Amino acid sequence: MDLAESYRILNLTKDASFEEVKAAYRRLARQFHPDVNAGDRAATEQFIRVNQAYKKLTAHMVDSPAGSSGFAAATPANGQAASQPKSTSGTGKKVTFTVKQPASPQARVQFNPDLSPLERQLKEQSYARLQVLLKTQKLPQAIALVEGLVQRIPNDPEVLQWQAIAYQRWGRHLIQQGQLEKARIYLKKALRADPHNRTLWAEVEKDFRRMEKVY
Repeated sequence: MDLAESYRILNLTKDASFEEVKAAYRRLARQFHPDVNAGDRAATEQFIRVNQAYKKLTAHMVDSPAGSSGFAAATPANGQAASQPKSTSGTGKKVTFTVKQPASPQARVQFNPDLSPLERQLKEQSYARLQVLLKTQKLPQAIALVEGLVQRIPNDPEVLQWQAIAYQRWGRHLIQQGQLEKARIYLKKALRADPHNRTLWAEVEKDFRRMEKVY
């Protein structure tokens, strides 16, 4: 399947933006989804073609300079580009621990070409929900959400990073509650989830120092 055919399947022109590609994909995926068209072989085949076309176009947009800009730096309605959490596995780059108001997930979630379109959609939706849970300090729910996501998408470095952050946040909360042994368990789980994250190690080290002061 070439690019021209991919645009045609999604009923788009070649100058379509990433947002237009995504909107077209979602509309057609719902239209031809096997759950909606039980027993309709033609609809199932079209659903597969829609997924293939979407994967082809998003990969093209990420690989090309213009596409990469449109995807990674999508601008919200207020005209200010949203910051993105950066994967730190093996790179030494920092991860943002400050939780801001939920923004457009596609402006923040990193593109992983190894994921299917449905997995990418699940990841984006989970990220938006995770932001809300962390902001409102619903940490057990955040952990449950991200652990479920890891089961569905086990090899995505960014998802593992989110899991580590949720564990670290909960560990810090437990220290404040005086539950030090339980806090120690979750802090260690955070390091195992994202062992190459230097910023995470620094945060966990601070937490262990707090525990020493409590003792």
